[in-house]
Amino acid sequence: MHNKEEKLSLLSEMIQFAKADKDFKEQEYHFILAVASQLGISKEEIDELNKNAVEKKNLHPESQRILQFHRLVLLMNIDQEASPTEIHQIKEIGLHMGLRPEAIDTVLERMHDYPNKVIPPQELISIFARFYN
Repeated sequence: MHNKEEKLSLLSEMIQFAKADKDFKEQEYHFILAVASQLGISKEEIDELNKNAVEKKNLHPESQRILQFHRLVLLMNIDQEASPTEIHQIKEIGLHMGLRPEAIDTVLERMHDYPNKVIPPQELISIFARFYN
C-alpha cells in the first residue's frame, strides 16, 4: 500500500488539518491514532508528528488520494461542526491532491444527507466516478 514516508505524510497532513481551527480536539487525536494503528504507525510517532510535521508526499494512485480525502472529511466531522476555515482548507487540500472541484463540492454537500455526516465509501466512490467519466 504505502511506504512509511507516505504513511507519515498522510498522518501529518491529518494532524495539520485537525489544527486548522486552532483547536486540536481529543476526539480528532483519537481518530488519527485509529488511522495510524491501521497503517502500522505508533502513538509515539503520532505524538512526534504533532510536534514536527513531515514533508508532504503525493499519493498515487488516485484511489489513495480519494481515500485520504475521505479520511479528512471524517476527521472534519468528528466533532459535528465544520468551521468555514476547515471547509476552505479541505477544499484546498482536495484541489492540491488533484481531485475535481465538482466532486469535492458534491462530497461536502452530500455529507449532510448521512448520519453523523459520514458518507458511505460506496457513495463517495460513485461521486468521484461521476465526475471522472
